[in-house]
Amino acid sequence: MNDFVWMSPPFGQGEPVRVANDGYEPQFSADGTRIYYLVGGGLSKKLMSVGLHGEEPREVFKLKYADNLIISPDGQWVVFNELFNAYLAPLPHTGGSIELSKDSKAIPVTRITADVGSYLHWSADSSAVHWMVGDEYFTRNLKDAFGFLPDAPKTLPKPADARGVSLGLQLPVYRPNERVAFMHARIITMRDAEKTQEVIEDATLIVEGDQIVAVGPSGSVPVPEGARMIDATGKTLMPGIVDAHAHAAHFGQGVIPQQNWAYYANLAFGITAMHDPSATTEFVFSQAELVQAGEMVGPRVFSTGTILYGADGDFKAVVNSLDDARSHLRRMQSNGAFSVKSYNQPRRDQRQQINQAARELGMLVVEEGGSTFFHNLTMVLDGVTTIEHNLPIAPLYGDVINLWKATDVRNTPTLVVSYGGLSGEYWWYARDKVWEEPRLNRFFPKETLDARSIRRETAPDWDYYHIDVAKAAKTLRYAGVKIQIGGHGQLQGLAPHWEIWMLTQGGFSNFEALRAATIDGADEIGFGKQLGSLEVGKKADLIVLSDNPLDDIRHSASTVMVMVGGRLFDVTQDMAEVGGRGALAPQFYWQRHGESRSFGLEYGPTMPCHCPKSGVAHTH
Repeated sequence: MNDFVWMSPPFGQGEPVRVANDGYEPQFSADGTRIYYLVGGGLSKKLMSVGLHGEEPREVFKLKYADNLIISPDGQWVVFNELFNAYLAPLPHTGGSIELSKDSKAIPVTRITADVGSYLHWSADSSAVHWMVGDEYFTRNLKDAFGFLPDAPKTLPKPADARGVSLGLQLPVYRPNERVAFMHARIITMRDAEKTQEVIEDATLIVEGDQIVAVGPSGSVPVPEGARMIDATGKTLMPGIVDAHAHAAHFGQGVIPQQNWAYYANLAFGITAMHDPSATTEFVFSQAELVQAGEMVGPRVFSTGTILYGADGDFKAVVNSLDDARSHLRRMQSNGAFSVKSYNQPRRDQRQQINQAARELGMLVVEEGGSTFFHNLTMVLDGVTTIEHNLPIAPLYGDVINLWKATDVRNTPTLVVSYGGLSGEYWWYARDKVWEEPRLNRFFPKETLDARSIRRETAPDWDYYHIDVAKAAKTLRYAGVKIQIGGHGQLQGLAPHWEIWMLTQGGFSNFEALRAATIDGADEIGFGKQLGSLEVGKKADLIVLSDNPLDDIRHSASTVMVMVGGRLFDVTQDMAEVGGRGALAPQFYWQRHGESRSFGLEYGPTMPCHCPKSGVAHTH
């Protein structure tokens, strides 16, 4: 993120001048003679200023938790974020440096937001600060922030008194306006999959718009006039895969590319819905809405947004009361989250407060497992939605099994990055020529793919701990604890299939592994009545496979077509859309520039990092 700071002369007259060797978020001083910019990151940042040619660098503020500093146009004030809320302060012109925070004593500082303040900016006359909370636009007049200003009211309004104005910017959810008939296929329906294993041979499935309107034996399902007919003889239809713990290039900043390569990679492997339990809030929900509106191609995208981080950092979520927890969940809900990621909050009462706030607001809590066994047991006792990642011990015995099965807490073991021993992804890198996979070579940056897959680490079979973890997951599932798959963003598109295959290494039948990847995942995130099975009335999210995964589980990845929300894409034609909007096979910006280089810092890392800004990276 850090880079050189340049000043370009107006109207392109002359060459740009480098004014600083390190920095970001530059802004001009009020008189145009200096440039302010940030340096550093995490808990060690500074606001600097420098002359237009790099002369006289000065340190203005030392920053720990403060971030996103915006100086007023008149140069007299600064507004900033600290741990999500927004604060106002005068901008000193003494020449010295002070530490800026919400608790600063050297200058007056006042809080202006109730829960969160995103996209801070000033009015042109410096008389007011504006910000966003979800789709609402807020304003605080400067005179209402400090009692010592002229025209200040006798009683200053409180942050909670602010009322936003809805922007009212809406787009309709895109729904195709056509009928599609998949004829003479084998259909794995996942209907009532807890009790039956329904497979219909020589079956026909009819889609109208974005919904399934008929499914059954071909002789009993009439094909409507004008329907697009897909001959699926010899092929297998199954529900689209739900990746319940995905990370898909959602950690970026700034401009969103028109085409998300990670979305295409996942769709090409049949992942039609993903739940990302750690992402940059503004980045992930904006893309999710673009997909809903049909302006981007991708799976259905659900997310917690930014995690409720329990350790120290400039994005930590401080929870010391139920009101604190309510505030954090309100700010996430305002951006479109229906779930939150409680991430390593150290005390049990903090986690309980988040759980209670979620119950009040109707939200899910997906809890970071964190490789902390005793914490995990209290999470189960306190009733979260899921434990994300496996318990760090295996096998599991009757005490843990009997405790867990008495609850409705689910588990997403993420075997690709399993705790407690050698993770599952290394098994597949060691045994498969991943770098040769055609879909990855088409939709995944090649340099990143090659670097990850060509030089492989290997170990004897008995040293791979993920198999023990998968066996423990089977024990839980047979006791009634539902298990979902989560690819964790380890390898876009293919990692969710590794999860499916690894469940069978632990003793799941092929059908049971597919159930975990479809209806159980949909049910875990609250969409079991809309997604996860091929039934009349459900959304048209499905995969056409060339081979039968009930015969060989690795056939789950033999995708030839994929449909999401009624939009049909031909995997064999580079994911060109069939009918609908007729989206062409994509060309990504890193392909248009004639390169296929590693670019994680430019647009979301290939490997997940739970930190939305600079700082210590976490990969689990």
